[in-house]
Amino acid sequence: MKRAKIIISFLVFVILKIQAQDYLISFTGTGATNVVETVKVDNLTSESTVTLNGGDILHLTATAGIGSPNSNYGTIHVYPNPMAEKSILTFVAPESGNAVICIIDLSGKTVYQTSVLLSPGRCNFRVSGISRGMYFVKIIGKSYSYSKKLISHGNQQSEVGIEYLSSVQHIVANPLKSSVVTIDMYYTDGDQLLFKGVSGQYSTVVPDVPTGSKTTTFNFAACKDTDNNHYAIVQIGTQWWMAENLNTGTKIPGATDMANNGIIEKYCYYNLESNCSVYGGLYQWDEMMQYVTTPGIQGICPTGWHIPTDSEWATLTTFLGGENVGGGKMKSTGTFEAGTGLWNSPNGGASNESGFTAVPAGYRYNGGSFNYVGSFGFWWSSSEGRTSGAWSRSMHYEFSNVYIGNSFKNGGFSVRCVQDI
Repeated sequence: MKRAKIIISFLVFVILKIQAQDYLISFTGTGATNVVETVKVDNLTSESTVTLNGGDILHLTATAGIGSPNSNYGTIHVYPNPMAEKSILTFVAPESGNAVICIIDLSGKTVYQTSVLLSPGRCNFRVSGISRGMYFVKIIGKSYSYSKKLISHGNQQSEVGIEYLSSVQHIVANPLKSSVVTIDMYYTDGDQLLFKGVSGQYSTVVPDVPTGSKTTTFNFAACKDTDNNHYAIVQIGTQWWMAENLNTGTKIPGATDMANNGIIEKYCYYNLESNCSVYGGLYQWDEMMQYVTTPGIQGICPTGWHIPTDSEWATLTTFLGGENVGGGKMKSTGTFEAGTGLWNSPNGGASNESGFTAVPAGYRYNGGSFNYVGSFGFWWSSSEGRTSGAWSRSMHYEFSNVYIGNSFKNGGFSVRCVQDI
């Protein structure tokens, strides 16, 4: 009888636990506009993503994805997961064209890869032959990319395979449709979520760990550089920061120093414009400051924003718990080797719970060489440390620290801007 009571108590606990993870999240806007067009939700803990229309409702549930997969746009599901012998991979292709499906182990090695021609719609594949271990399934299309963790408990001797099963035609809905849809997303209490709300030129990031149903509000504000690039923003404590690196100006060769010529100039890692699209531009201190030395100056930042001072960086890291842990709370998650991020493995301590989304852009060294992309990120402050140097912040792929440096001004670092008070 006592054993039966224990079992019943355990079952009640499990049921209550599952029910507790059953939240409805709606969205609204404020500030420059109250209209939310789309919302991208990243579960940084489970490495899953869903995109929904601003008027839709996000259903966070502990039972989503168990049994049969949810077919909502922007999701990827593997079930069962963990797998024994076979699993079904389901995702939505938003457009026609070739897509690459690959399975990557924890060392970064691609154990299987195939290219398939897809039509828009929900696509189903069978995955088989994977030996015991943890993997990542990655799907890359022309304008979309999905990634999902897959655990295998099997001891397969056969070859790894991905077999096409079926597809269901899908017409992508208008992002501004009036009908409200409830979108399921798997969620466990304590998971770190990152909401990115978009409305026209405005984009705001809100980090959250939901503990119940609620309305998430995006405070929209303009953050547009002189090239008409618009940047996502995030509130951290009392400060508003750009949630991505600045990428403005005309690319010049890494071997050439920037000049006070009335043209904003930038470096792109390995002199490739595509790297600026991923990591942002790299700038010498004088160019960033537009050849003045006033701390907190606008410099090359968007109107209404400025280059953070050393004390403003200190305010940020203090709010995040100090220099020993602040870097982990600011670094983007995932690793390059696993195909889930930009930082080299192990990306120590990275949770991105602040929404700052620091990326490892490396730096341009004095003389023109480029170093440490994937391993380090470096960011200027507007405060001089000496005549030839200025205070900076950096983060490393192995650790959760934020490091303070007094760096030579003629190096090339990343730039983040902070909103004027």
